[in-house]
Amino acid sequence: MFGRLLFESFRRQLRRKAFAVLAITLGMSITTAMISVATDIGDKLNQELRTGSANLVVTPLADSLDVNIGGVDLKPASEGAFIHESDLPKIKGVFFRHNILGYAPFLSASQNFTIGGRAITADLVGTYFSQPVQQGNENFATGVRTVNGFWKVEGNWPADNSADALAGASLARKTGIRIGDRLQAGSQELRINELRITGILSTGAAEDDAIVAPLHVVQQVLGRPDAVRRVIVSALTKPEDAFARQNPASMSPAAYERWSCSPYANSIADSISKVLPNVRVEQIRQVEQNQGNVLARISGLMLLLTIASLVASALAVSAVMAATIIERRQEVGLMKSLGAGNLAVASLFLTEAGILAIGGGILGFAAGVVLAHRIGQSIFGSSITVPPVVLAIVLFGALVVTFVGSTGAIRKAMRFDPAVVLRGDA
Repeated sequence: MFGRLLFESFRRQLRRKAFAVLAITLGMSITTAMISVATDIGDKLNQELRTGSANLVVTPLADSLDVNIGGVDLKPASEGAFIHESDLPKIKGVFFRHNILGYAPFLSASQNFTIGGRAITADLVGTYFSQPVQQGNENFATGVRTVNGFWKVEGNWPADNSADALAGASLARKTGIRIGDRLQAGSQELRINELRITGILSTGAAEDDAIVAPLHVVQQVLGRPDAVRRVIVSALTKPEDAFARQNPASMSPAAYERWSCSPYANSIADSISKVLPNVRVEQIRQVEQNQGNVLARISGLMLLLTIASLVASALAVSAVMAATIIERRQEVGLMKSLGAGNLAVASLFLTEAGILAIGGGILGFAAGVVLAHRIGQSIFGSSITVPPVVLAIVLFGALVVTFVGSTGAIRKAMRFDPAVVLRGDA
């Protein structure tokens, strides 16, 4: 009899039940997508942020002057202190090698240039653009095109094995340098006679007033083979928390092992300082703080959307169940007059709600997986991974939302007086 009552309920109120399933499906699809994105967004957002700027800077221990990188004041090397370029591949050999997205070394000095018979003075900056590097059995390309995604070039990027260069946008405006011009730099003895301008560089930083060339060219002009003044590193990091800000020297062995194996910016910096001799590795804290703020705000927004969708689903289910029970009040009164107790009445409607929840939860999960993949492709250019456990979470959430939404209507059904209902007075 119980099964027949369920069957007749769905057969006679198919449209109303379909509306309830649709409401649950919509709520669960948003919930599935938000949970999936939240569990996968950390690394993807880090990757997205890291393509825009570096978050670590490596300088020699002997430093004295100030430098500004992206609006952040740091301390670079003094005149006599350098890092060996040949040591830089070791950065990709640290414990967090898979978190290191790339690095870019820099060597710079003020230089006199000759162009079209007139002399100009500007900073000459040497760096990697997209330099092939080998560390052990791993081959990779690294440079400013990897770690400084905000650098924009009108024209062509120079090749790292060439004598081509970029002219900063501000310098080009002031001096009339154009793409295709050739600058004389260095001395005749070193035979560094020409730098061919292949593009105009816009960074919004000091490089806008400089000539940027491959590192080997600047090393030769300055007579500093294998020398680097600073290195910026882009690494995937875990946002700082209270544990990350503790002093590693005061940690217990177990806590230090946990800290050193967690991809915090300071633990990655510590691992780099251990493989590069006589260097200081510092965070560009503004970048790290911005990353943490962005993650927190996006996570808060996703939580808000999830809560709003669940509340909307619960309200829709509540409205459907209230209309259903009012329509079936005489059926409830007849059941009670034949001896059915409140538990039997509640069990009937809760079972209906459970079936609706499971159906809507499964459909919502399927729709949410598709939505999560679309979000991943449109924002991050890659698919979002949906863990199987999300299905269990969504089904549980659907049951909770449906039961909460049905509680008021079911309690009203339990209070029906059979005599009053069957007389038609209610």
